[in-house]
Amino acid sequence: MRTVDMLIAEIGSTTTVVNAFHCIDTNAPILVGQGQAATTVLADDVTVGLYQAIACLEKRLGTELAWQEMMASSSAAGGLRMTVHGLVYDMTVKAAQEAALGAGANIYWVTAGELGDADINKIECTKPNIILLAGGVDYGERDIVIANARHLSHMTWPIPIIYAGNKAISDEVRCILTAGGIPVTVVGNVYPRIDQLNIESTRKTIHNVFEKHIIEAPGMQKIRGLVNGSIIPTPGAVMKAAQLLRESIGDLMVLDVGGATTDVHSVAEGDPEITAMLVGPEPLAKRTVEGDLGVYVNAENVLALCDISKLCEQLDCTPQELNDLRTPLPSTDKEKLFAGYLTAMAVQTAVNRHIGSIEYIYGPTGRLTVARGKDLTGVKWIIGTGGALTRLPVGADILTNINVPARSNLLLPRQGRALIDQNYIMASAGMLAQKYPQAALSILGKSLLI
Repeated sequence: MRTVDMLIAEIGSTTTVVNAFHCIDTNAPILVGQGQAATTVLADDVTVGLYQAIACLEKRLGTELAWQEMMASSSAAGGLRMTVHGLVYDMTVKAAQEAALGAGANIYWVTAGELGDADINKIECTKPNIILLAGGVDYGERDIVIANARHLSHMTWPIPIIYAGNKAISDEVRCILTAGGIPVTVVGNVYPRIDQLNIESTRKTIHNVFEKHIIEAPGMQKIRGLVNGSIIPTPGAVMKAAQLLRESIGDLMVLDVGGATTDVHSVAEGDPEITAMLVGPEPLAKRTVEGDLGVYVNAENVLALCDISKLCEQLDCTPQELNDLRTPLPSTDKEKLFAGYLTAMAVQTAVNRHIGSIEYIYGPTGRLTVARGKDLTGVKWIIGTGGALTRLPVGADILTNINVPARSNLLLPRQGRALIDQNYIMASAGMLAQKYPQAALSILGKSLLI
């Protein structure tokens, strides 16, 4: 029997991974080992897959395992499903989206303006874990936000709501929703003044509400009984790791390509000259999730973006044979080449959706230069995590190719250095950082070889 300080479980939609850590309260924390197994959502109990992953770890270590503490992150059963509702799309709605995505949510429905009956029906059909209601700068618009609270109070079942809008009406919104039997948590306005974002408190609250109401994946209530700490969405844990790492090594971005989705996280201040040209505010820490880009479940969507004839020439196969190369765990050289091609295309597409650009507009005084979206020109580090980028031999090359091409108006990194999460522990490090930040930073450094 071997006892370790911490066991951290990452319960994904397809795979459950457990990492064991020891000496986490010292200057030399140790990653003891890693085990994995298929997530058992379809078996109606995710704890089955958890115990299988622990058994895998014990087999690799050659001994039974005990632990002092346990933490977990989850994206099983679709992860954290949210809907977001505000007033003006480019203002309060965008701010609310940034808060939800940065917390690790998958956003299933977004509205701007007053909700109608069709919107309420869509929300109820979506069955989100949490609804984020925003709208109005502080002491600004009231009527539409209050009307939206009334519409939501008439839902047929009590979906938890986080209110992050005009603080002047927060008590009235709370009373309306509470009277309708809706659980409500009030936080600071995500858009308190024009061109000001205030999203960190909302992100933290989303994690707290998610943990309290995470009952969708069968067996998740059992997981809650096993862990000592909180359960947060896995992408939220990756964001925590990225934010911690940025404090130590500077501006960075993190790419996570999976079988179904591709996530892009960036934590970067932005060039002051470009910031001065921005037409709207951007958060320091930003996440986008591309639910249509994956290298297995959504491989067809990625293939639709590719030059099929060129791909077939490189792989020496016919278009009909491409589907035979699609596998969740590539093993042959040809399968790895195919997966690498898909991964490169998913990364390129997802990054282009995440970043901003320089644009030219014309007004009464002539041509003006403006910037829209996230500026990553000063990013020093481009990090790859997740199965595709950490396990394929072309992972580092794919990340290096993100750097800006000549004469591009895209706000891509200029000289970002590629780093691979060799031990695939970024999400676990984000969980560990909640209580042991120095240990998490040390373990990240070892995995990234910095």
